[in-house]
Amino acid sequence: MPENKAQDQLLTPEETAARLKISRLTLGDWLRSGKLKGVKVGRLWRVRESDLEAFLKEGEK
Repeated sequence: MPENKAQDQLLTPEETAARLKISRLTLGDWLRSGKLKGVKVGRLWRVRESDLEAFLKEGEK
């Protein structure tokens, strides 16, 4: 995880879904269930790039 959180990019659900090659609806399910860690900004979901990387590394195990 990056030491400097200020430089940790926030990805939109569309960007995250595209990187994972999944649908936006599947991503929404994963965010709501906690399978993928995300943050709510008002009503909108965002995914930290470091959380996405951690999720991908966990899947490699």
